[in-house]
Amino acid sequence: MKQQRRFAEKQLVIATHNKGKLREITALFDGFDFTVIAADSLGLAEPEETETSFRGNALLKARAAAQASSLPALADDSGLAVAALDGAPGIYSARWAAPDGDFDKAMQRVHDELTRVGAKDFGATDLGATDLSAQFICALAVVWPDGDEVCVEGRVSGRISWPPRGNLGFGYDAIFQPDGYHQSFGEMAPQEKHAMSHRADAFAQLLQQVFTPSDAS
Repeated sequence: MKQQRRFAEKQLVIATHNKGKLREITALFDGFDFTVIAADSLGLAEPEETETSFRGNALLKARAAAQASSLPALADDSGLAVAALDGAPGIYSARWAAPDGDFDKAMQRVHDELTRVGAKDFGATDLGATDLSAQFICALAVVWPDGDEVCVEGRVSGRISWPPRGNLGFGYDAIFQPDGYHQSFGEMAPQEKHAMSHRADAFAQLLQQVFTPSDAS
């Protein structure tokens, strides 16, 4: 069995044009001895997301960036999966906000779809038959130009809360309340969210498999 490759290069391309994701991923790499490069700073195009899973789309984007830049690349594919909506919006989370990236519209659509299937009191703690449980899911893929690759998936569980609360996050953060917390992701300080988010979960797995902080022994 081939041993998992450790990251030893001096540059890593972050294959996203989403400024919120770029901020979070860049923050996760604070303390590492390589340079993080944004895909848009290299003029890299965003490939069409044609896969049917978070893992598939993360690998697709990382492969495209690694091939175009001749540098190792990391890509994220993530989204909100709502139980009562059979996992929607899922891999279409960003597309629910398209074409103008309006996540206020996307969050309203989540509310409207849940109302359509019977949700009434989004603030209730005893929801009876109405299931407002949800997960944020994040796949992180690292691909080297020579074809080596690894992909992991992280999750955080919670529930949909309405109306939206907080403006500290991005995407659907303002309507997602993680289990065990009274705040939405949109109300949490970035460092608190980073410590327990779906992206942090995936990143912790990458640390074990691929990355070593510069101060590690």
